[in-house]
Amino acid sequence: MWILLVFIYGIIKGLREICKKKALEKNSVMEVLFVYTLISLVICTPQIPNAMGLNVRQYFYVALKAFVIFVAWIAGFKAIKKLPVSLYGILDLSRVLFATLLGVFFLGESITFFKAIGLAFVSAGLLLLKFNPFRKKALPVGEVNSADKNSQKIFFVFLAFISCILNAVSGLLDKILMKEMNSSQLQFWYTLFMVIYYGIYVLVRRIKISSGVWKNIWVWLLAAGLIAMDKALFIANGYPESQITIMTLIKQSSVIIAIIAGKFVFKEKDILHKILCSAVIITGIIFGIMG
Repeated sequence: MWILLVFIYGIIKGLREICKKKALEKNSVMEVLFVYTLISLVICTPQIPNAMGLNVRQYFYVALKAFVIFVAWIAGFKAIKKLPVSLYGILDLSRVLFATLLGVFFLGESITFFKAIGLAFVSAGLLLLKFNPFRKKALPVGEVNSADKNSQKIFFVFLAFISCILNAVSGLLDKILMKEMNSSQLQFWYTLFMVIYYGIYVLVRRIKISSGVWKNIWVWLLAAGLIAMDKALFIANGYPESQITIMTLIKQSSVIIAIIAGKFVFKEKDILHKILCSAVIITGIIFGIMG
């Protein structure tokens, strides 16, 4: 059951990448982040009766998890606004490596033969992303500011990796926290702390929230998707036999959705190469589940 729940998480996560890109076409990063977390909190309110009863230490760790995601989302949203959605989807797979290391060192999870093969395939897929045999090299026809464009792309790729590392840390905290609380407690308080962090950020930076963001349907879809995917993930983490090394591999099924969206929704190029990368990575996921 926990494997099925994580697959559901992965599918919704892939659909959310489309929603992020679409939402950011109409509104700024901070507008989208603040409003969609606020909507998510409203959706969470029916869980309040089941969310009470945490102690001070537990509130602290939920607040810590929320802060980690607060920073991760700012980095991730800024990256996906500038990078192709299919490229971002594959870069996001690097969290597999970070989450595996965290699972081994902090939770004592073992690396079996099949897990090792799975990690090798995922790593190979990431390397293939860097060395694209299908891309035709453009002739230097006096392109202006090409170095600046390349440095900007590297910066946003760096932001994507920062987001991946922090998301892996959040996944570790999920597993630890779900050993001593229920999914409603974690989801409600985590969402509340997120709204507080983004609210403070918006006030301090004096960011204007336009009325148009409330009419942006993609923002509402982001909020609904967040609640559904987090609920599935938190329940999966509650199963004693679940392992974050396997869960993180399964989550990467979202890359299929991201690549399909890149081709048919955003008309992106180099799709053949990205399909090859995803095929290698999905093979790694299969080996990881076998482990």
